[in-house]
Amino acid sequence: MKPRTPATVITGFLGAGKTTLVRHLIENANGRQLALVINEFGDLGIDRDLLDGCGIAGCADGDVVELTNGCLCCTVADEFLPTMEALLDRPRPPDHIVIETSGLALPKPLVKAFDWPDVRSRLTVDGVIAVVDAPAVADGRFADDPATVAARADADSALDHHEALAELFEDQLACADLVLLNKTDLATAADLERALGIVRGGLRDGARVVRTAHGRIDPRVVLGLQAAAEDDLDGRPSRHDGPHDHDHDDFESFVVDLGPVTDPSRLEGAIRRAVAAHDVLRIKGFLDVPDKALRHAVQAVGPRVDRYFDRPWAAGERRASRLVVIGPHGMDRAAVRDLLTT
Repeated sequence: MKPRTPATVITGFLGAGKTTLVRHLIENANGRQLALVINEFGDLGIDRDLLDGCGIAGCADGDVVELTNGCLCCTVADEFLPTMEALLDRPRPPDHIVIETSGLALPKPLVKAFDWPDVRSRLTVDGVIAVVDAPAVADGRFADDPATVAARADADSALDHHEALAELFEDQLACADLVLLNKTDLATAADLERALGIVRGGLRDGARVVRTAHGRIDPRVVLGLQAAAEDDLDGRPSRHDGPHDHDHDDFESFVVDLGPVTDPSRLEGAIRRAVAAHDVLRIKGFLDVPDKALRHAVQAVGPRVDRYFDRPWAAGERRASRLVVIGPHGMDRAAVRDLLTT
């Protein structure tokens, strides 16, 4: 029988560093042909643009397949299977498929899809990698005691979405074969120990934790785990196991179109105010800074905002400033939009 093509599922919460890890794997493929499948929660394909903006050799248009109409775990019947088949039916199939899930996706339903007859004979889940934001976990943004989170949510309806976030984090850990405790350069030794304790408390048997910064890790550690995760579904418990469908009613996203931004630092201040006032989970996008030949990328997760010029505007490309805002369902879109546009 022809060997099955390995696929690695990269999961992790918003802003944990999944795209940075994917970019690192591409840069260090060492001749191995990787096919990337990128899925994100939102209306604007920011992560695909970040990869395209890196100027990575071998990252051609045909090597990146982006699914933008919902999480992979929710749309496997509509897009996931045809995407996998299209990749495998190429004249030269990829050596390895890397799937970056949305930060709001449950990984287990995606792993289940690999057990379907149409793909089981051709694909195997080499491993599930969970990327974790060490400083965020150390700050207690995800509780390791779901009962405590539920009790707080009962006492204050404004915290309902925090329970959903904690459950997502818990499920991502419980499905992982390897956890990358990322952004260690931003955490103190005490913070790292605290984060390690929380992460280890949510791991399944046999899973390991590796500390990383900027997603830098030898690809041989991440690719080639040979976990065959589709054969071990019972060993990857989920709070969402059962007859109920997973949906994302707890979260929503929208796009804010801006004009030319002459002072990105002022916009950064507005982003921080919007995050603080409306509990926004993430803001990401690109800016048109007049008189600058380079596009300006913006990524905000919680109180942290990163800005940098990533690549020149392409010939014929329309210069525009657009931000994707991701937050809890029911957030005051008008108020957030006003903060970002005034």
